[in-house]
Amino acid sequence: MATVPPITTGTGTSSVSGALDNVEIASNFTTFLQLLTTQLKNQNPLDPLDTNQFTQQLVQFAQVEQQMKSNDLLSGLVLLEKSAEATAALAYVGSTVVVDGSTAQLANGQAKWTLNVSKPSTATVTIKDATTGQSVYTGTIGVNPGNQTFTWDGRGNDGRVWPDGSYTLTATALDSNKQSVAISTEVEAVVDSIDLTGSSPVLSINGQNYTLDKIKRIVRSSG
Repeated sequence: MATVPPITTGTGTSSVSGALDNVEIASNFTTFLQLLTTQLKNQNPLDPLDTNQFTQQLVQFAQVEQQMKSNDLLSGLVLLEKSAEATAALAYVGSTVVVDGSTAQLANGQAKWTLNVSKPSTATVTIKDATTGQSVYTGTIGVNPGNQTFTWDGRGNDGRVWPDGSYTLTATALDSNKQSVAISTEVEAVVDSIDLTGSSPVLSINGQNYTLDKIKRIVRSSG
């Protein structure tokens, strides 16, 4: 069952820092008002405060006030953005998604990857145990343009049936002229959990961590 850890958006430190900044600005703002009031009270009637100087001080007053309001607004926008991102990420928990990646789970005699090339090619695929790095299978297959599923039955080149677990696939491809062709890999799996403690949500899929931008599409919701 997918689990969701306690939601901690990681904004506590930044929020405290922003609050302290606002307190400091407010303190400076109060000091400015006190100085301006004192200056007005103690000005020489025969030599009153210069109008230009008074205007400049009022402008400074407005700038300080505007800075305080801008800081509050920006802090609110940042919190709103993080909240929206966290809410969007939570929707993925328990769903089957396709992500850019090369590590898939072997379970019930099947591990699947999606290969993508731009032209008809011959691909050489190598599968390794994701934990030990030991090579367990190497083979050559034909691939057509677009997405194509490659399914491994868990059997190594030596005939050994490998246990369930995480396996990583690497692939290279050549066209009919033996020229290299770019090939990408994707994996399909259930989002097990989500970590919201960092600056951006991180999804746990097949024991690997992925950010939201790595998700290509949602296949279905597990139920």
